[in-house]
Amino acid sequence: MKVLKFGGTSVANAAAIKTTAAIILEHVKNDQIVAIVSALGGVTNLLLEASKLAEIGNIEYLSIAKDLENRHLEVVSELMPAYKQANINAQVKLLFNQLEDMLNGVFLIKELTPKASDFIVSFGEQLSSIIVANYAEVALLDSISLIKTNRNFGNAVVNFEITNANIQAAVKNQNCLVAAGFVSSSELGETTTLGRGGSDYTASIYAAALNASIVEIWTDVNGMMTADPRKVPTAFPIDQISYAEAMELSHFGAKVLYPPTIQPAQLKRIPILIKNTFDKEAPGTLICENPAANLPIKGISSIEGISLLSLSGSGIIGIPGSSSRLFGALAKQKINVILITQSSSEHSISIAINEEYAELAATAIADEFAFEIATSKIDPLKTETDLAIVALVGENMNGQAGVAGKMFGALGINGINIRAIAQGSSERNISVVIDNRNVKKALNVLHERYFASENKKLNVFVIGTGNVGGAMLEQIHNQQPSLLKNAHIDINIAGLANSRKMLIAGENGLNLARWKEDLNTMGEQFSIPQFINAIKELNLRNSVFVDITANEQVARGYDDLLRASISVVTANKIANSSEYEYYSKLKASARKNNTRFLFETNVGAGLPIIGTLKDLINSGDKIHQIQGVVSGSLNFIFNNFNEHTKFADIVKLAQTEGYTEPDPREDLSGSDIKRKIVILIRESGYKMEMDDITVENFIPQSCFDAASVDSFFEELKKYENDFQLLFAKTKSEGKKLRVIGGFDGIKAFVKLEAVGSDHPFYNLQGKDNIVLFYTDRYAQQPLVIQGAGAGAVVTAAGIFADIIRIANTD
Repeated sequence: MKVLKFGGTSVANAAAIKTTAAIILEHVKNDQIVAIVSALGGVTNLLLEASKLAEIGNIEYLSIAKDLENRHLEVVSELMPAYKQANINAQVKLLFNQLEDMLNGVFLIKELTPKASDFIVSFGEQLSSIIVANYAEVALLDSISLIKTNRNFGNAVVNFEITNANIQAAVKNQNCLVAAGFVSSSELGETTTLGRGGSDYTASIYAAALNASIVEIWTDVNGMMTADPRKVPTAFPIDQISYAEAMELSHFGAKVLYPPTIQPAQLKRIPILIKNTFDKEAPGTLICENPAANLPIKGISSIEGISLLSLSGSGIIGIPGSSSRLFGALAKQKINVILITQSSSEHSISIAINEEYAELAATAIADEFAFEIATSKIDPLKTETDLAIVALVGENMNGQAGVAGKMFGALGINGINIRAIAQGSSERNISVVIDNRNVKKALNVLHERYFASENKKLNVFVIGTGNVGGAMLEQIHNQQPSLLKNAHIDINIAGLANSRKMLIAGENGLNLARWKEDLNTMGEQFSIPQFINAIKELNLRNSVFVDITANEQVARGYDDLLRASISVVTANKIANSSEYEYYSKLKASARKNNTRFLFETNVGAGLPIIGTLKDLINSGDKIHQIQGVVSGSLNFIFNNFNEHTKFADIVKLAQTEGYTEPDPREDLSGSDIKRKIVILIRESGYKMEMDDITVENFIPQSCFDAASVDSFFEELKKYENDFQLLFAKTKSEGKKLRVIGGFDGIKAFVKLEAVGSDHPFYNLQGKDNIVLFYTDRYAQQPLVIQGAGAGAVVTAAGIFADIIRIANTD
């Protein structure tokens, strides 16, 4: 004996019913079958809507009833040959006449009792079972008369002793039968229902009564999923799961199975198989007593629309009966408690309930503890709304260290605040209460942490698509297959912006093979506040903001991003070289919100200067002196300037090659070096402002005062003889010109200096940078970091490396 249950989508229309009937008839070749059917998809909701319209005196209930009648008659017409239709149509019309009579009664008295509601909604399953049984040409069982319950209309309790006897007698010697799900009757013969989703429960009731070998729940998904696939695209079907695990997932929001379904089957140790009507070859999910053990977590589920009510105060510490009074007050109002958590001090107790009942519950609790609240023994009840519960479920969590730690860590690093935590002694379920707006993000973060895998997805938002930005996007595009295969990192460019356009792609990401075209054709007008707000509103897991601009307004947005737990990677030096207070604020904000603020390319492009400096400090070393040639552009200029060239021409070449800013005065003023040196000083643990650094200018002031870049070059040419004299003098001394930034532990400087062949800076080539750190450990011989310190490709690589560092953060 097998019991098969077919949900609303499996009988939604004529085509679906044909598929369902084929499955039934295929099974009956080898087994005795009872097939339970739900109402046609969406019918129960429409019946409820019609009944509520009738209750308020809205005549539109008649239109809904007529539309439903026409829909069922149309299905009969599509399924049945003409000679069979008259008999079935008569049965359908008879039921709709009864339905309309009841709706008319509700309309007349303007009252919808639970009893009347049950009678009305029962017609969906009655109609579908008649149609399916006639199409499949099998006998029809009357579930209303067979399944006996109490008079708790809307969610009736089954009398299994009478029900089992009725079912056994009715099914005896029958090879294949169809029965309506969801419906039942009281011992007085009144129509009752088993709760929304009760057709699953009906199947389990029949299976237990008949000692079936299996219950098969046929639906429109390939089984119980590791998470809701509408919220977690990477969710996948669970192969096997225990009764207890299935119960937990169903209770905490998994819609594929009605929670009470499990108990009758479990008592008889009857396995339940979840199958897909429209993908019969998919294996589905087997719910059984001893599933194959594999991952510690079987699934992640959620319930939205939760309110958290917290009662606290000295008046409940060690007072027997406080909890009983609390739950008793809620029970009187028939309010179900979904989650309970209490501090070990007994100073507070929190409960999670459906948000719909929050006001009623608050009033009930306030009334129950009115004396204690009035005398300040108990604080006024605290109510929090717009919350959700997210639950990890798995029996193999029991005794396995670190499961909860991974959960809290993954949520924390994504800025998801936990309002309450609950875990039973069985360790089968860990539940947390979080803000509603973070549900999708939390589910994806946890699914990635426990299932996805090996792959960690970063949602990256890039601002700046010039030479460096373009080079970085190309590097990411070229490296994506290798990162997925070898490092298990999935970098998704979720947003892109430049000074003109911005484009938010979200989780689907941009196609990096055509980002320029898409940004230009699909992007909207750029606005820094709008771009940042869009990132925050998306609230994607593992979000990273990448700044490849020199824009101060962008830099001023970092704190807003960090406080939203969005990591920041920046090549923009403005934030870290602005007032010390803002620099410190950003560092503190990153720590407080458990996120990352990385800026390796602020000094030395892709060279590991800042990373090495952090390692020195974190390992207990102390920085005493810093010396560096940290302007690749100025090093390029002075390495290429000689008696055969003109200084203004070399500066122009550096500008053309992209080594300097569009206005080379930014580089020649030493401002860029000042920014880099102040960042290194601050990262070394010293407080320093930009204005504290002394700069010895080597460019005449008149050049800086020029009205435009073109006029600057004209002014610069006037001093060519001075530059040639400087070069000749330096060369005659066997030295080379270097623009050096330095710090002696107290003062900082930027100056043009001639260095001899014994100096580490003498042999610098092209656009190389070099930094010397004198520390406790490197007192006599400094730690030297040297390499290419300018250029789009190496800078892009440094930014890319910072992004990967975030991916490697647990």
